[in-house]
Amino acid sequence: MIDYKETCLKVQAIVKECGEFIRNESSRFRSATDVETKGHSNFVTYVDKTSEKMLVESLGKLFPGSGFIAEEGTSEVKGERYNWIIDPLDGTTNFIHGLPPHSISVALTEGHELVIGVVYEITLDELFYAWKGSKAYLNNKPIEVSKHKEHQQALIATGYPYYDFGLMEKYFLVLKEFMEKTSGVRRLGSAAVDLCYVACGRFEAFWEYALHPWDVAAGSFIIKQAGGIVTDFNGGEGFLFNGDIIASNEQYFNKFYEIVHNQLGKCYESEKNRNT
Repeated sequence: MIDYKETCLKVQAIVKECGEFIRNESSRFRSATDVETKGHSNFVTYVDKTSEKMLVESLGKLFPGSGFIAEEGTSEVKGERYNWIIDPLDGTTNFIHGLPPHSISVALTEGHELVIGVVYEITLDELFYAWKGSKAYLNNKPIEVSKHKEHQQALIATGYPYYDFGLMEKYFLVLKEFMEKTSGVRRLGSAAVDLCYVACGRFEAFWEYALHPWDVAAGSFIIKQAGGIVTDFNGGEGFLFNGDIIASNEQYFNKFYEIVHNQLGKCYESEKNRNT
C-alpha cells in the first residue's frame, strides 16, 4: 500500500512546478498564432501540451507502470492498479484571453477508487488537495463545505457546455430557477476550480454536464474530503465518466439535487443513449 500523504505532497510539488511554467508562459503567449481548435469553443495551446508532458513524465516516475487518462492524450497507457487523471490546463479559454481562473488538476485512482486529488489555481496561487483518509486543504489550511441550506443563502456555480446542446432548453429552466431564488449564479470557466470553491465554502453548489473525467476527478474527491456530496444527475456515482455532475454541501444537497434532477436527470440519460 502506498503512503497517500507522502505521495500527495510529491504531487503538489510537481503541480506547482508545472503551474510556474504556465504562469511564465502567460506573459509570452500570442493567442492568434498559438491556438489550435479541437472543436467548437474547444481550444488547445502549446502550453496545454507541454504542461501535460511535464506532468506525465514526473508522475510516471512516482509509480513506474502507472497509467494515465489525460486530456491531450500524451500517454494512453493504462495501469493495472494506479492511474493518473490529468487536466494540464483547465480553463484554456480563460488562459488564452488572460483571464482567471485557470488551473491544473491531477487525481490518482487505485483500482476504481479516487485516493488523491490536487488542483492548483494558478492566478491566485491557491493549491487545493486531499488524500485518502485526510481532510481537504487549501494552502496548508483545512477547508470544509459551507453550512448554508436555504436557496436565498446559496451562491451557485455552473458551466456552459461547448458541445452537446440538445439539453439547453432544460438547462436554462434550471438556470432560471437558481437565478430567481438564490444569491446568484456564477460561471468561472474551470470546472476543477468550481468544485474546489464548493469544497472551501465559497459556493454552496455546482452542476454541469458534457464534462470529462479530467475536469472533475480531483475536485470531486476534494469536495468529499471536505464534507460535501457529489453525484451524477440521477443521484448515482457515475459522475466521473458519465459527464454529468452535482456537488453541494450536505445541508443544501437535497433541495439542489431535486431541481437539477427533475429537469435534467432522465433527459440527460436519454440524450447520451441517443448519441451512442
